Amino acid sequence: MEILNAREEKLELTYPCSWSYKLIALEQKAIEAAIKDILDERGHKLTHSKNSKGGKYISMNLDLLVYNEDDRNFIYESLRAHQYIKMVL
Repeated sequence: MEILNAREEKLELTYPCSWSYKLIALEQKAIEAAIKDILDERGHKLTHSKNSKGGKYISMNLDLLVYNEDDRNFIYESLRAHQYIKMVL
């Protein structure tokens, strides 16, 4: 499967594969709640990335196994649409 990155270079992905999302929210508990809503009991790893300079936002890395492009996109769109998540990278 091919996707374009920011420089429009094609990436070759072989599924299933590990994928990372960077999540930005107001607090860690909000990110954890959103992940529970979307992933339920699905295996994942959540690690702290950083806090904004003013301390208003927190970013965390979500790493998990995605099974295909539809799965990867569904998770991205679900996270992006969740009320607690401010941004997904």
